[in-house]
Amino acid sequence: MAGEIVLHEAFRGLLTLEKAAEAAGVHPELVARFVEFGLVEPVCREEGILLFRPEAVPRLRTIYRLRQEMGLNLPGIALVLELREEIVRLRGELAWLRRGD
Repeated sequence: MAGEIVLHEAFRGLLTLEKAAEAAGVHPELVARFVEFGLVEPVCREEGILLFRPEAVPRLRTIYRLRQEMGLNLPGIALVLELREEIVRLRGELAWLRRGD
């Protein structure tokens, strides 16, 4: 197809900015802002092209929901995500300690 980007085999399975935004139901410009603010990390930033793992889509949805439904600003979203990741880490550590490994 004319104008379509063909990715190297190493990038198969990754999503372009536009595809990640579409999958998350978020405008691509907003995803780019999330990247600029450090809320989501692309796997690759080559020649103006951002590529994301499919696992970024739920994170994008969460960021969008925190912004739209809860009215949080980007620093607030960053804090919520950081705290959420810490809770997941601590729960894993607690489960490990309870098993007695």
